[in-house]
Amino acid sequence: MQKKGNRYGSHRVIEPKGVLTQAAYRIDNNMDEIYSNEILVNVSALNIDSASFTQIANEAGHDDEKIGAKILEIVAERGKQQNPVTGSGGMFMGTVAQLGDDLKGKIDLKEGDRIASLVSLSMTPLKINKILAIHQDIDRVEVDAQAILFESGLYAKLPDDMSEELALAALDVAGAPAQTRKLVNRGDSVLILGGAGKSGMLCCYEAMKRCGATGRVVALVISNEDARLLKRLRLCHEAIVVSATEPVAVLEAALEANGGQEYDVSICVVNVKNCEMSCILPVRDGGTVYFFSMATSFTKAALGAEGVGKDVTMIVGNGYTKGHAEITLSELRENEKLRSYFQAKYV
Repeated sequence: MQKKGNRYGSHRVIEPKGVLTQAAYRIDNNMDEIYSNEILVNVSALNIDSASFTQIANEAGHDDEKIGAKILEIVAERGKQQNPVTGSGGMFMGTVAQLGDDLKGKIDLKEGDRIASLVSLSMTPLKINKILAIHQDIDRVEVDAQAILFESGLYAKLPDDMSEELALAALDVAGAPAQTRKLVNRGDSVLILGGAGKSGMLCCYEAMKRCGATGRVVALVISNEDARLLKRLRLCHEAIVVSATEPVAVLEAALEANGGQEYDVSICVVNVKNCEMSCILPVRDGGTVYFFSMATSFTKAALGAEGVGKDVTMIVGNGYTKGHAEITLSELRENEKLRSYFQAKYV
């Protein structure tokens, strides 16, 4: 008879006791026996969080073998893929191998279903048998592995109308465009930092839909090529080329691109550190700053806003909002040009 675990997975915590799995240093990744309210998944691919993968790749000198060794080291030590520097994880794609007895007939899954996890690898028990391939350009690692989803764990069945790899690319950042949908109103001016990345493009598309004919979307990118790409795909009204780590330069370029006016909303989806003030400075008092990037420092954002006298609402990027998976997949269904670009880039 299977033992029943805690709904949120605390039964898997090894150290320190008393915390949940995301905050734990080490968790139990034994896959031989599952608890009655767990789901065992055979994992075929990991999409590592962009900030995490960038940090690991830089440390490893962008050598595939060293990147793989670092990932194996992290999982062996912690029982999960949680970057010790960024604290972030990512998500997985796989096939349901076994449902705990308490979940059978009570959830919309059966053995053999293909799913993507919608909870972070930083809290997910993971055991990697072998790394099969590393795709540095899209932060993806093909693996022979197993993972556990808890009773509270979020997942999405992979859709029939697009490839699994395409769906995974979008679902990896589903929280960002879905939150953008909630934050942007008709007539808003919106600044999106990191607009040419995966989450950035989806946020741009959603912001363009929400702000309407009277609004304005400006994307900050790192190259002229990215700027031309976004304009060609009609994902923004204007693209500015400047480093998100240079707040004064960002402020000047962003205001110029918005007719000298401060923004109602800024959205940060870059994957590097020290971009907090670049998101805060261009936003008007009473406006909203949304930090989706896992490279964000709460301390720098809070003290920085105080230091420049900015009365803005700052939102920490929650990777989950109701309906986020369907919202994000719908964006690819609605925009053929965006879908074609994702298909070419991430599959």
